[in-house]
Amino acid sequence: MSRKKDFENIRNAVSSARVVTSKSILIEGDSLEVIKLFPDHSISLILTDPPYHATKKWNIHGDTSFKEDLDYLEWMAQFAVEWRRILKPNGSFFCFCAPSMAARLEVIFSEHFNILSQIIWTKPNDPGFDGWKQKMKKEALRQWYAHTERIIFAEPAFDGNLHRCYFGNLLREMRQKAGLTMHQLTEIIGAYGKVNHGGAVSNWEAGRNVPSLEQYEKLSKALLKTGTVESMPPYYDVIRPFMVDSSKEFTDVWDFPSVRPYKGKHPAEKPLEMLEHAIEATTYRGDIVLDCFSGSGSTSLAALKLGRLSVSIEIDPAWISHTETMLELANGIGQMKTTIADRRPIKKSRASQPTLFTESG
Repeated sequence: MSRKKDFENIRNAVSSARVVTSKSILIEGDSLEVIKLFPDHSISLILTDPPYHATKKWNIHGDTSFKEDLDYLEWMAQFAVEWRRILKPNGSFFCFCAPSMAARLEVIFSEHFNILSQIIWTKPNDPGFDGWKQKMKKEALRQWYAHTERIIFAEPAFDGNLHRCYFGNLLREMRQKAGLTMHQLTEIIGAYGKVNHGGAVSNWEAGRNVPSLEQYEKLSKALLKTGTVESMPPYYDVIRPFMVDSSKEFTDVWDFPSVRPYKGKHPAEKPLEMLEHAIEATTYRGDIVLDCFSGSGSTSLAALKLGRLSVSIEIDPAWISHTETMLELANGIGQMKTTIADRRPIKKSRASQPTLFTESG
């Protein structure tokens, strides 16, 4: 199923959308209830920043809603179930959280996901800007000053192989259907390993690594040639994207400067450059990016800038209105948007409209 069709199905499933365009959907409401309406396996990436609970900030919706840690963790466990359901098998998610909650959240998430990284965001200040780190009284500290945040990065888990990898199970199923051993398939495609006799095929089925596009095309051709395998899904529907190189931040320590205060700033706003980095590394163009706690709408803007489709959910009416205005500018001219709430046309923006490429499959 194409990403555009998935996007259309989400749009049709939700009646509380405030803004709908061919590239973005903005939904007002409780995100836990909203995502229950989403079709299965319709989202490629979840990039979201839920209330931290540990910070207890009155100006962040939901941050003071939970009396006990356990209440918060049980709430997040409900999201884990729904995220696992709506993510594509080769999808992934980033969840921002407080350092004090990260380990416990990982335990909850690991029931449904493979935890791939716990990223440390160092939150450096721009030159000339003294944040709380410099202004606070160091002598009053009773523990090390918390100047970092955590980002949990994970993929859906599928029991059946060593690393709970979706592609490993798919490949084994198709290879066995074709009546080939791992050794035979390895010989056909020439993907020999240096140690084990199953070669690359053995590693792929165990979930240790994944084939390149060229390798996948070779093994698909070999399986289809047997006549017992009728079709193989497109590479972009089975292999989780992860694209970094030496020119980008490739470690699990991220040094993107925090957003400096300005009039109208969201109290938990994340730097656009960091969101773009996360999206570009883990999605294909045309993929659907979901933010369940969209706040100022930065995730949506980052997704649109990179040629992805955006779905945003926010419960605070003030930030919904803010994001609505931002999306009006981002979506550009040549397209009249309509607010579902009142069906009034929104005026066109003079901003240029990015060209989107949508993968099919």
